[in-house]
Amino acid sequence: MPLPLYLLAVALFAMGTSEFMLAGLLPDIASDLDVTVGTAGTLTSAFAVGMAVGAPLVAALARNWPRRSSLLGFTLAFAAAHAVGALTTSYPVLFATRIVAALSNAGFLAVALTAAVTLVAPDRKGRALAVLLSGTTMATIAGVPGGSVLGTVLGWRAAFWAVAALCLPAALGILKAIPAGRVQEETSGGPALQAELAQLTRPPLLLVMLLGALVNAATFGSFTFLAPVVTDTAGLGGLWISVVLVLFGAGSFAGVTVAGRLSDRRPGPVIAVGGPLLLIGWPTLAVLADEPVTLFALVFVQGALSFALGSTLIARVLHEAAEAPTMAGSYATAALNVGAAAGPLLAATTLSTTAGHLGPLWASGLLVAIALLIAFPFRAVVAAGRSAEVLR
Repeated sequence: MPLPLYLLAVALFAMGTSEFMLAGLLPDIASDLDVTVGTAGTLTSAFAVGMAVGAPLVAALARNWPRRSSLLGFTLAFAAAHAVGALTTSYPVLFATRIVAALSNAGFLAVALTAAVTLVAPDRKGRALAVLLSGTTMATIAGVPGGSVLGTVLGWRAAFWAVAALCLPAALGILKAIPAGRVQEETSGGPALQAELAQLTRPPLLLVMLLGALVNAATFGSFTFLAPVVTDTAGLGGLWISVVLVLFGAGSFAGVTVAGRLSDRRPGPVIAVGGPLLLIGWPTLAVLADEPVTLFALVFVQGALSFALGSTLIARVLHEAAEAPTMAGSYATAALNVGAAAGPLLAATTLSTTAGHLGPLWASGLLVAIALLIAFPFRAVVAAGRSAEVLR
């Protein structure tokens, strides 16, 4: 795989650390800023909404921007948002910084996803995406638990400062190694923006985007509220939150690595096997979460299944959006982040029910069930990468 692909993954490591680390910091943020944990959880949704809305808008603008300058600018803006967030004592200001950071991340990811698939041969798109997304999964293994420990020892603001600092070497790598050409230069003679946007009317593309959103909603709905499950349901100390986050991250890395080798040629087995297992896993975790050893094992498994299925659906979105070469990355980003926004919001509503802290786990199971029910009639499209006639 080309070196620039790994440098993009480094930047996504910093951004992924920020996106996921709130799962371990929500109780401290809520206490410090005098809001409820459920309210603090909307910071995750704010980030996801900014990603979902911002990705297509910024990608459309970035079509005529130099790619290196775009990626560098998004990275520095992301760092600045975290510096402001670390300094503020106002929840609304912190909320606003999450939106700014999300817009920066959305622009970066939309351009990076498009760049990644142009750096390799067409039959290696899945592997290229696996390398790129490894930055995110490594964030869940190292960055997020590290942020949780840092937040526990020095306070949540220290974690925000650490993310800002992580962006600087990533920015230097982008400056030194990413080609300076514009996005359209690599797709010269390609379709106009209007033609690329028209791809969104294609049912096969809308189908895989919807499925990606539902699976990611399930992932983020539970992941955002894992901390209370660890401390209240399982009865473990605060530092065990980091252990659970490491396990989820290790699982996600394993899942995206395996799926990256299968999603180009054999997405069917990943979806056919991973989908039902993911469905079974969330309610099983809800029932057995009070047993620490079982909790640890199931968190790893759910991380692997969630990211295996999610990364495969990302690849499917990019394949279905092949006729929109400069916008395809933004479509994948928007779909996944619609899910990342909706998941925590839905999960938060379950916290006040009799299910309590386990409510998000049950909600995730429901979301995966809906995804599988939608996918089943169109399994040839989803699994084989072909647009079935019934959808035309």
